[in-house]
Order: sequence, then structure tokens, then C-alpha cells
Amino acid sequence: MYCVRIVFVALVLGFIAGCGGSTSTPSTPSPQPAPAPSPSPGSSAATTITIPSGARTLGTSAFVPNPVTVSQGTVVTWSNTDSIVHDMVSDTGVFDSGLVSANGTVRVTFSTRGTFPYHCSLHPGMVGTIVVQ
Repeated sequence: MYCVRIVFVALVLGFIAGCGGSTSTPSTPSPQPAPAPSPSPGSSAATTITIPSGARTLGTSAFVPNPVTVSQGTVVTWSNTDSIVHDMVSDTGVFDSGLVSANGTVRVTFSTRGTFPYHCSLHPGMVGTIVVQ
């Protein structure tokens, strides 16, 4: 099983390298608590979280800033400034960024209130939290 995962990761990394940069827009997270009304169009804010060099060994410092508190409707952008691929996966299955290559970005719009803990599935010690108010 370990060999299969290594082969899979190697194939995915090869595909990403062949395709250039990585930018994707995963699905919008489902609400943790009761749903709240969506913000009006044009009222979205933006926040950037940086994945620094050497992030796989940084634990709760692997996502900067961490935790992040944002308003409902905020677009959160993760910017991977590390030299290796990472992903952001909700601990509760609400969102999955897919693989984000070095110098890649990914955006998720948080349209519902709640607390969204997440981690890198490739480096499980990398953990973060988004709080949407």
C-alpha cells in the first residue's frame, strides 16, 4: 500500500510539473452550525495564508497566520511558498484543495459561519484553523 501511494504521488507530481502552476477552486464548505444567509454580491473580503519554506516540519506554524478569523463570504487564498507540494483538507470533510505545487495558490470561499480545522494530508503535522464569523 505504501508503494502504491508513493507511485500515485510521483505520478501526480509529474502531472503537475508538466502542466505548470497550480490554481484551483474547490467546492464551498458546508456549514458547521446552522446555515447563515450568504453575503450580498461584491461584499466578499479576501485573506491570504502563506505556506512557508520547510512547512512540513512546522506543525501549527505551517500556515501563516494561524488561526485565521474571517467574515462570512471571505475568499481565503493559500499561497504555497514552500519548495514542495501541499494540500489543505478539512478535518470534517468540508473542503479539499487538491494538490498545490510550489509557488501555486488555491482559493476557497467561506460562505457559512463556523470553525473549520484543516491539515495537509501529505504532512499531517501541518494543521490550521479558519474561524468564519
